[in-house]
Amino acid sequence: MSSSALGNEPQHTTSSSDGPAPHRPNMALAARIALLVLLGAELLNLLDQSVVLTALPAIQESTGAGPAALQWLTTGYSLPVAIGLLTGGRLGDLYGRRRLLLIGTVVFTAASLLCGLAAGPGMLIGARLLQGVAVALMIPQVLATLHVTFEGQSRSKAFGLYGAVLSIANVLGPVMGGLLTEADLFGLSWRAIFLVNVPVGLAVFLLGRTFIPESTARKADRPDLTGMALSALAIVLIVFPLSEGHLRHWPLWCFAMLAAGLLVLGVFLRHQQRKQGNAPLVPLSLFQGRQFSGGMAAQLMLGLLCGLFFMTWTLYLQRGLGMSPFLAALAFVLLSVGELGGATVAAKSAGRFARRLPQAGALVTTAATAAYGLQIHAGQAGLTLLGMTVPVILIGFGLGMVGGPLADLSLAHVPYENAGSASGLFNTAMHLGIALGTALTALVFFATTGGSPDAALNRDAFITVLWWVGGLLALLWALMFCLPKQADNQAS
Repeated sequence: MSSSALGNEPQHTTSSSDGPAPHRPNMALAARIALLVLLGAELLNLLDQSVVLTALPAIQESTGAGPAALQWLTTGYSLPVAIGLLTGGRLGDLYGRRRLLLIGTVVFTAASLLCGLAAGPGMLIGARLLQGVAVALMIPQVLATLHVTFEGQSRSKAFGLYGAVLSIANVLGPVMGGLLTEADLFGLSWRAIFLVNVPVGLAVFLLGRTFIPESTARKADRPDLTGMALSALAIVLIVFPLSEGHLRHWPLWCFAMLAAGLLVLGVFLRHQQRKQGNAPLVPLSLFQGRQFSGGMAAQLMLGLLCGLFFMTWTLYLQRGLGMSPFLAALAFVLLSVGELGGATVAAKSAGRFARRLPQAGALVTTAATAAYGLQIHAGQAGLTLLGMTVPVILIGFGLGMVGGPLADLSLAHVPYENAGSASGLFNTAMHLGIALGTALTALVFFATTGGSPDAALNRDAFITVLWWVGGLLALLWALMFCLPKQADNQAS
């Protein structure tokens, strides 16, 4: 299997029962379309994480949803995603990654239609939960299929474009949610943000069925149902209190759930040890090489610093500087423009610099974060959006250089039969990191502000956050020494 340029013939890593891949007349075009479909599926997931945020006031007014219901419109989506990523990844290995992607797309499209037709908050939350389940089936297949379909420079370019999609989605989600709600197309108001998924989902399904090559593990054993149940329970017990604790002032039940989650996690790992060689949910052999285990730790750290930074940055911009929601959104646009630039550099490099590229990105972000902190300290309340443009764009630029190459290098030596499991683990690390970072805001940010809208307190708290972000970036940079120094994109 080989592919020397993006658009060359993709690999068809099929199980023996699948038979040879069907002949297609223009494989270069087919590969490009397959890549666009995979990135489109990823974009659907990322947009639906954030598109609802700017529509929440309209949803509340229309449906009469209370504060708890509004919170569950986001938690109800993200929690099943975190719970199901490992299971979704392994099911793709066993039963076909394209098949699971298409099933997830159908369920996601139907759930989006239900969201758009929801008569009340209960139905809307239920449909959001169903969307999350569908995404848990879809998303592990994206990275896994990229890994087994492209090689060498082709794969590095594909992962670079994957990083660019992550950056674009950061802007498109909130902006699209606001525009569609404000436009009130056909009197649909907020419902349009969900209904727009229907034609996109249908396109992903139809094109994916035609152009994405099927791939499975060489030996399709029965799924590890006990492992799936234990992993889901462990993740619920860990992620739910981390997500809810800071909002509820850390009651005792949060710590009890965390302790129980760690206990179940230990039971799960013990079960996986016994299942090795018999289709475990998580092949522990993945962690024997430092490239994957170090990449996983780096991904966790990236999620942690993002969870800590983005939440507190929003509060700093609006409370510390008195910006309107619109101006705060423009600040996020600036950062995402920088991210897109960094991701473009990563895509064009095609993996030539191996770990040096994402490490350079971490250093750029660290330097820009330090400059931003000094600027905040010196400018205090007088800092404007124009004044912070350079450090904010550079923070985004550095982060854009990290995401795609980190995924590419971490998964590069994963055996194809375990690509889905590895992708599920890698995505779970990001979700867990974001939950940990959000929980850390209670210690780093809210311990100073006490939830007060006082501008000076919010500025001081955010400067403290930037110190923590700098430390996390240093750890991220160090962990990436586990990645290869020389360009090597050949899977083992």
